[in-house]
Amino acid sequence: MNSRPWLLLLVAGWLSTSMAWAADPAKAPQAPAPLRLCFESATIQPWRTAEGRGLNFELLQQVGQQVGQPFTYQALPWKRCLASLQANEVDGAFAASFSPDRLEIGAYPGGKVADPAKRMHTDRYVLLKRKGTAVQWDGKQISNLDGTVGVQLGYSIGAQLRGWGVAVEEGNQGALALARRLMLGRAGAIAMGGSDATMLMAQPEVANQLEELPVPLTEKPYYLLLSHQLLATQPELAQRIWKAIEAVRTSAAYKKQERQAMELMPD
Repeated sequence: MNSRPWLLLLVAGWLSTSMAWAADPAKAPQAPAPLRLCFESATIQPWRTAEGRGLNFELLQQVGQQVGQPFTYQALPWKRCLASLQANEVDGAFAASFSPDRLEIGAYPGGKVADPAKRMHTDRYVLLKRKGTAVQWDGKQISNLDGTVGVQLGYSIGAQLRGWGVAVEEGNQGALALARRLMLGRAGAIAMGGSDATMLMAQPEVANQLEELPVPLTEKPYYLLLSHQLLATQPELAQRIWKAIEAVRTSAAYKKQERQAMELMPD
């Protein structure tokens, strides 16, 4: 006599369910529809490239596996990416620093005050000037500025600089185009992400004419913004994604990936 009737019942149940799925595929469990995420169509090493590589994608791939949620990605100009999120044309946008103005656009982990523990990464903004000019930044104010500070369109540092009383000129251009604008004397200084500045200053054309001021303008955490629609319709999924971002980012395996990527950055 078989001493394990429960095993026979388990196998019989599994076969019955499998046969039912085969007879009616509609009854089979369906994989969740991918969430559509947009990102800026620019290369910002080591976090991401316009082609969809970099640490941000490594992190999100692991997050998707952990929560059982696939993602698709769309590269867009940053301002258009944020507008698409606000219009619920995409489910999320990354990587976005916190700005109160963006609370109308999408939802941060933590709500009205973003939770830095659930960030994707941290980066800094720096100020670049032409060599030989007197522009200074002492950590509190910009002095000896002749002209405006150029920033990329839609970047949060623009609003922050305006809040400090600094004249700002925004433009829809990449980091290299912004640097060339400074080299041509069309701006008194430029503000950009530290990763962008590091890559630019590795180019002789830029390093021969510009210098990065030693004190960062600010350092910020960057997040995955999710749409208000997703938060309203699938709040548990949104929270699981943000929690998984923290879990993956703080894991030993991802920290090793991040450390190795950083070591490949130019000095």
